Amino acid sequence: MKIVHVSTLLHVQIWKRMRILNLYAGIGGNRKDWGNEHEVTAVEYDPAIAAIYADLYPNDTLIVGDAHQYLLEHYKDFDFIWSSPPCQTHSSFRFNINVRFRGTEAKYPDMSLYQEIIFLSTHFDGKYVVENVKPYYEPLIKPTVELQRHYFWANFDIPVISFKSDKIRSAQIPDLQELHKVDLSNYKLSNKRQVLRNCVLSEVGSHIVRHAI
Repeated sequence: MKIVHVSTLLHVQIWKRMRILNLYAGIGGNRKDWGNEHEVTAVEYDPAIAAIYADLYPNDTLIVGDAHQYLLEHYKDFDFIWSSPPCQTHSSFRFNINVRFRGTEAKYPDMSLYQEIIFLSTHFDGKYVVENVKPYYEPLIKPTVELQRHYFWANFDIPVISFKSDKIRSAQIPDLQELHKVDLSNYKLSNKRQVLRNCVLSEVGSHIVRHAI
């Protein structure tokens, strides 16, 4: 009789190779601690930001294009999908500070967030997570979990644990670079601070992927 220890089974499960789709990838804050054991495809619309991702993760397949459309056309090709649709039009900070007090133009919330949650929950057979900021309104679909300053919608359990604060409202470029363990000093970006603010903490990214596996 062959005896297999539970620890061995856990090890095999943890290191299971997955085909991962990383949508709206940015510079890959969420991806930083995933390692190279998985087959990762990243989609980023901005060529300048995509170029940084390519330098940081040369083993990944990088698509420069529309993540929303790519999901629709290629979702069947993956085991796990992470999506981080644009968050600015949902942001409580933008609404409360900029729109209400600074006269910034009001915008419709970008409904691609809810389109993707509904699409993945009904059409996708693998594991998925959709990430966004806490909105200024009651979410139209209740999130699965709240971690740090983000909401996550997923089809698997994600334990709630504490993470360090990124002090997003006051942090400047050097602080954010140290936080995300990345140096962008050699890159030209129109809004480097915003690109860094858009990053999900690598610890949050690894926590979620571990539980997806």
